[in-house]
Amino acid sequence: MKQIAPYKPKHKVRIVTAASLFDGHDAAINIMRRIIQSTGVEVIHLGHDRSVEEVVNTAIQEDANAIAMTSYQGGHNEYFKYMYDLLQEKGAGHIKIFGGGGGVILPEEIKDLMDYGITRIYSPDDGREMGLQGMINDLVKLADFAIGDKLNGEDKILNKKDPKAIARIISSAENFPDVANSVMKSIHVKNKTSKTPVLGITGTGGAGKSSLVDELVRRFLMDFPEKSVGLISVDPSKRKTGGALLGDRIRMNAINSPRVYMRSLATRQSNLALSKYVSEAIEVLKAAEYDLIILETSGIGQSDTEIIEHSDVSLYVMTPEFGAATQLEKIDMLDFADLVAINKFDKRGALDALRDVKKQYMRNNNLWDTPQEELPVYGTIASQFNDPGMNSLYKAVMDSLVEKAGADLKSSFEISDEMSEKIFIIPPARTRYLSEIAENNRAYDKIVREQVEVAQKLYGIYKTLESVLGEETPVIDKSGISEESVSSIIEENKDFIKLLVSEFDRIKMNLDPHNWEVIIGWDKKVNRYKDPIYSFKVRDKEIKIETHTESLSHNQIPKVALPKYKAWGDILYWVLQENVPGEFPFAAGLYPFKRTGEDPARMFAGEGGPERTNRRFHYVSMGLPAKRLSTAFDSVTLYGNDPGHRPDIYGKIGNAGVSICCLDDAKKLYSGFDLADKMTSVSMTINGPAPMLLGFFMNAAIDQQCEKYIKENRLEKEVESKITKIYKDKERPHYNGDLPEGNNGLGLMLLGVTGDQVLPRKVYDEIKAKTIAQVRGTVQADILKEDQAQNTCIFSTEFALRLMGDVQEYFIDNKVRNFYSVSISGYHIAEAGANPISQLAFTLSNGFTYVEYYLSRGMDINKFGPNLSFFFSNGIDPEYAVIGRVARKIWAKALKHKYGANPRAQMLKYHIQTSGRSLHAQEIDFNDIRTTLQALYAIYDNCNSLHTNAYDEAITTPTEESVRRAMAIQLIINKELGLAKNENPLQGSFIIEELTDLVEEAVLMEFDRITERGGVLGAMETMYQRSKIQEESLYYETLKHNGEYPIIGVNTFLSSKGSPTILPAEVIRATEEEKQFQIATLENLHKAHDTKDLLKDLQQKAINNENIFEALMEVCKKCSLGQITNALFEVGGQYRRNM
Repeated sequence: MKQIAPYKPKHKVRIVTAASLFDGHDAAINIMRRIIQSTGVEVIHLGHDRSVEEVVNTAIQEDANAIAMTSYQGGHNEYFKYMYDLLQEKGAGHIKIFGGGGGVILPEEIKDLMDYGITRIYSPDDGREMGLQGMINDLVKLADFAIGDKLNGEDKILNKKDPKAIARIISSAENFPDVANSVMKSIHVKNKTSKTPVLGITGTGGAGKSSLVDELVRRFLMDFPEKSVGLISVDPSKRKTGGALLGDRIRMNAINSPRVYMRSLATRQSNLALSKYVSEAIEVLKAAEYDLIILETSGIGQSDTEIIEHSDVSLYVMTPEFGAATQLEKIDMLDFADLVAINKFDKRGALDALRDVKKQYMRNNNLWDTPQEELPVYGTIASQFNDPGMNSLYKAVMDSLVEKAGADLKSSFEISDEMSEKIFIIPPARTRYLSEIAENNRAYDKIVREQVEVAQKLYGIYKTLESVLGEETPVIDKSGISEESVSSIIEENKDFIKLLVSEFDRIKMNLDPHNWEVIIGWDKKVNRYKDPIYSFKVRDKEIKIETHTESLSHNQIPKVALPKYKAWGDILYWVLQENVPGEFPFAAGLYPFKRTGEDPARMFAGEGGPERTNRRFHYVSMGLPAKRLSTAFDSVTLYGNDPGHRPDIYGKIGNAGVSICCLDDAKKLYSGFDLADKMTSVSMTINGPAPMLLGFFMNAAIDQQCEKYIKENRLEKEVESKITKIYKDKERPHYNGDLPEGNNGLGLMLLGVTGDQVLPRKVYDEIKAKTIAQVRGTVQADILKEDQAQNTCIFSTEFALRLMGDVQEYFIDNKVRNFYSVSISGYHIAEAGANPISQLAFTLSNGFTYVEYYLSRGMDINKFGPNLSFFFSNGIDPEYAVIGRVARKIWAKALKHKYGANPRAQMLKYHIQTSGRSLHAQEIDFNDIRTTLQALYAIYDNCNSLHTNAYDEAITTPTEESVRRAMAIQLIINKELGLAKNENPLQGSFIIEELTDLVEEAVLMEFDRITERGGVLGAMETMYQRSKIQEESLYYETLKHNGEYPIIGVNTFLSSKGSPTILPAEVIRATEEEKQFQIATLENLHKAHDTKDLLKDLQQKAINNENIFEALMEVCKKCSLGQITNALFEVGGQYRRNM
């Protein structure tokens, strides 16, 4: 392909880039912002999940030429139009808007948006025709215009803190100094009486300055509710292209306040940490009468001190990783800094670093008589919410500003004397856990090989004896060779046979007694599967299963086929590394036989309001004995928010998932399904706010059983009068529309109230305890995968993991045995681009991280192990044929031999969803063929449940017809395909055994690589997993693009029309009525309940380290999702985005 040269801008162009609100798809915008930057543009990157107001305010404060957005999660029409309207309203209509969203934004919607005033929305066809660089050249060309070439009295309104005026004067000073000259002179004169202090912050690149600044700003806003702060942040320009990545805003959560102004500057010169227009920017902020100005430089070397010329108080930020103590002598800033922060104080050697820096500071400033604890050197962990070291640093900074600059900023911020100490998820002594697992599993394999060798030798002796004895076959028993069976020895062979028996006994000493039992019990085992009925126990209950099915040709097809091995070494190897389904190491499956009457199919649904999805659930489960419901939530819910009228929220309500914001929504969603029935199982695809959705679900299940109790005891009238009294002057919640066929109304009687309001406390508590012990299902709740791949984290990582631990602890305390507290998910890792090895390795490593974390909290592995489940994607690559068996083997070996877990905890249970990435918008009919092959892999590998994607999901929300076809795929395999009547069809295949060994070792090698980076959490800090996923995604896309990786109907075997991208005949979106009904439901809920005390109590329990989920079980009865999320932000911290 012809290389397109980047366009060279004529002016200094600044562009804000981001992904839209409640949208974690940041891969595309990351690629775009890189190309925009290399085209010579200064890029202010905000990352994913950004509201229109945040983006518009940023664009105005940064005086940007344009905004470039991606939107892949629906709601784009409202989002872009609201952005255009808000820019007009704020007098910033000159800022151009660009966008893209793959096939999500339809051609007619693109036309409508561009007619409305959006500069350009790029389609996939534009990308194909223009190429990425061509597309960016077009964007930059349209945004290439002068900013700041004229001033129109902006200086007259500076004292009103008008962000547009402030931004324009700074731009004019930067871009057209001659135009700004007279204005700057008058500002300079005015500022002679200004007392606004300037805090200068500098330090090495990667020291965490942006996070530290954000934490200082957060504390300042809390400490001084009436005061304002202005930030100037400087990042380096690229010498070659002139572009710059101004990325400090992405790390900041506290700056989205009307009391904060922030301007990012590029140095526009090489080898310097500051822009030459920093003085002008500071002057403008002083004239705007901000109470504090913070100036942050780009990363500097050892000899850079220019910050002190611009600041009243200077803070130097470094990390403990500076090398030998002598390196400190070379750092100029240690001579001049008023304060020093050693950030990332959780790193190894932090205490030694603190000691060394304090000594150097003492030397440099001749403070020999000052006690070490009084020196202004602080250990901080800015990434940790409410870090004690940050609190101490903040107080010291404010005291210095008062003392050195005479600032009117007397702080009342309370601090403790605690040293900054990392709240460890994994104790430091356990960071090698993954390599220990790899060593454990390799040691097991080595022992197996050695034991097989011993067994093979014994078999050789046995066969020799058999040959010598002729018709007298030697008998083996628990002790070895039975003496009776060789007692009638022919005289001439007596000594030789004694020698053989003696050698047999000697070698047998090296065989594990358990392995000898395997050998002598083999024939009995084989016969159990030949018998017509096989019986086994599950939780003390005897189960009887027929072992064969009959074909149309009247052949008896075994459900489990065993090898016809005779040699003891072969038998032993097979039992120790493969074994029958239901026995360690579970290569062939977790249970002796598949469950009859319940196929592993899950019915996946989620669209509109709870009523519409409830109708879809009843449609897809009609006539099926088992109801296995899988719930997709809309992006508003996924990010822990409430529906609302604001357009960037409104457009996303009920799109690409169901809108659920309160308990009543959950009751309506699952109405007509008995959630405590053993044939009902519910899966919820939710992560960030998972504990709250789980609270809604559990309470909905409890209230269903309360309803059944009310009906059984004929208490309907009494309960109805109580509810009528509660809702005397308020609107009572109701199910919107008619009930679907199959919905008997269970769960709707107590809408608006909970069982404890209408039943005696004792009765309610008994029902509650019984119900939560019975409900079956899964909540995804895998926060590590979210950080690595999917981006629906909402809380700080530590707090999110604490919530997960609290849920699991609650499950143990309340005997919740049938519900999985987490679905450790590789699916989204694969969808983000990972190959099958990385998907499996990252998913298992996340699983083992949860094991280590729960163990560190004192939980018993045998109690929490059974509550863990997994979720994988199935593609077409060869490794996917063995992904389940390898996962089961690695997990079982580690849990049994490393952690000493019981058999139930050793079982890795997993759900499979066919690959969404393999669904193509070209020749969509071919998608079902790919899905069928993937489903076959999953069923042959004995997955515990399966979701088959609909062929049209590449272009739209699945229709009833496509969902039915997707369901038929697995039903045909399970019901019609002859080979699927056998439940271990992969065992005995040479290629399957080879692949199993290859994949298992590849995963263990990845464990070692993660250990080298400090375990899963350490690797996440350096974005190892995310980078690897992106590299693998790029590799696939490159091969797909150049045709080396053939995809039928996409890059080869094209139709006569060239296999164009297919547009959907209909697009399923939430209706206006559904959106309005959801908002009305929420407003009525807020009117019905005063929740201040409930939420305060929740926050207090979080602060006191009590179990948060226990509190949530009560809070979820009356509070909405958004109320709970915002309350927890205040005590647990928000997620900090990464670049």
